[in-house]
Amino acid sequence: MKYFMIRFLLLWCCWWGSIVLAEAAIRPHTEQESASQSWARLLAEAERLYLPTKFLQVLPPDFIRFEFDDLRTYAAEYHPGEHRMLLNRTVSLNAAGRVLKPLGRMTHKELEVLYHELFHAYMDYLTARDIQLGEAERHSETLVRFAKIQQACRYGEVMIAPIVQRMDEVESRYLTEAESWEALNETWAVFVGWVIWSQLEVQQQAGRSVVLGQRKAQQWIDRFKAAFEKGEFRGYYVPVDPDERRLAQKRYLAKSSQLSLEEALVLMEQVFGFSDDFVKMVDASFGPPWRSTCVDGKPRAN
Repeated sequence: MKYFMIRFLLLWCCWWGSIVLAEAAIRPHTEQESASQSWARLLAEAERLYLPTKFLQVLPPDFIRFEFDDLRTYAAEYHPGEHRMLLNRTVSLNAAGRVLKPLGRMTHKELEVLYHELFHAYMDYLTARDIQLGEAERHSETLVRFAKIQQACRYGEVMIAPIVQRMDEVESRYLTEAESWEALNETWAVFVGWVIWSQLEVQQQAGRSVVLGQRKAQQWIDRFKAAFEKGEFRGYYVPVDPDERRLAQKRYLAKSSQLSLEEALVLMEQVFGFSDDFVKMVDASFGPPWRSTCVDGKPRAN
């Protein structure tokens, strides 16, 4: 009896182990398939809303791990390296905290925040050392090279506004490698989010992309120039020094260190995929005082 019991237990363990292994093998495939379907749905919804998808198409469907929580002090977070995006539960389907709700049911502000974080994921993907970029993605490497030049030229030494509410009171800061890279990424992401919000605001009544109509395009450009003049394209960085971090969790850039026109034009072309004619139209609307091109990582003398 004892012999048969031992044999039965061994057979049961082998059977149960095979079931567990089979489920473990199926689960990653199922999760990957679900991620592919969710990502394809997001791209399709973005196209229906006339939102840019050029940089989103570079990202693999399973690159980002979406998570949701009841956020209080910030709108969203992206964690490079972990490829993890933390969003407010309100942008999940039925606020259940499992999957994104349809883009068409999001407010313009929610879409602005989402695109801001999606751009962080895009830059994370382009700079991840353990990822081999495919042929289609190698074109994006030019954006990383451009970013490195801008980092050295414009974000190594910046002006900050220690008190955010007082933009005219500024101080100079020399940033570390990590601080300057974060300042650039946040500045660019602010612009990306603004482009989405502004496009949605302009095309709300038109029902189509602003770049398809001359009048709507001019309205967008007018908003763009006004935002530049107000200094709305300012990023931030988290101080590396723990003593400074105790004083301020974030240091916001001053108006004089906001996004440059050259950076904006490159992002319009390489990230959003705006047409050459539209980018030239935007460029032509600005005069020489707005030019501040970097040459070999150094500011060009005026």
